[in-house]
Amino acid sequence: MQVDALAVDLRPRSMMEASDLGTRLVQSNAKALWATCTPVFLAILAIALSTVEIANWLPVAIIFWLKPWLDRSLLFVLSRAVFGDGTGFVDLWNEQRSVWWSGLLHTLTLRRLSPWRSFTQAAHQLEGQRGAVLSKRRRALLRGKRGVAFLMQMAFHHLEWVFLVSIYALGWLFSPSGHGNFISSMLASSDMAATFAVTLAYAAVVLAIEPFYVAAGFAMYLNRRVEFEAWDIEQEFRRAFARQY
Repeated sequence: MQVDALAVDLRPRSMMEASDLGTRLVQSNAKALWATCTPVFLAILAIALSTVEIANWLPVAIIFWLKPWLDRSLLFVLSRAVFGDGTGFVDLWNEQRSVWWSGLLHTLTLRRLSPWRSFTQAAHQLEGQRGAVLSKRRRALLRGKRGVAFLMQMAFHHLEWVFLVSIYALGWLFSPSGHGNFISSMLASSDMAATFAVTLAYAAVVLAIEPFYVAAGFAMYLNRRVEFEAWDIEQEFRRAFARQY
């Protein structure tokens, strides 16, 4: 990795402060993130909605299970943004083999329910390591950091639920007096339109929150790389020499 090409100021931070850096990374690259990854998410949504006649709970379950596939595209955009490179859907399409398909089986099975998934995702996707070397790298990243990585993941999990409950609460706010909660009625219904509405609501929440979740984990990963390899010192040396010459 070319440290002198980094477009972010890396220095030792606490892990929670590093996750805040991820939020800023999303804010500064919001257009590229959503423009590039929304088509991928729409493909996931189309797959989910195609199962609406099988079971009313299945579309939401599919979106939930395929979130790591979307995360791979988000991480691709973020990893380029760290070096100041803009990204469009064409760039993602050209790299689809490494981003979408490499390691997909493990992404959707063994690693799907990892309690620190976004923190270790970069090691799996960006470093190109396999087997025992990858396992050693993953253990090194997690050493002493499992708790904070788990807390970060739980924070976003609960934030997702807050958004969903907020949508449900709107039913009480907009239902006419004496008519109950129209969202409750929809959830209790087996009607296809109700399933579509619930699925779209969950999809909107995922599309809004997932980039921040992936960025927080990626920034925590970068912070560990700073701890391991003293990137901040190398950056300062390169800047000093650049000013001198």
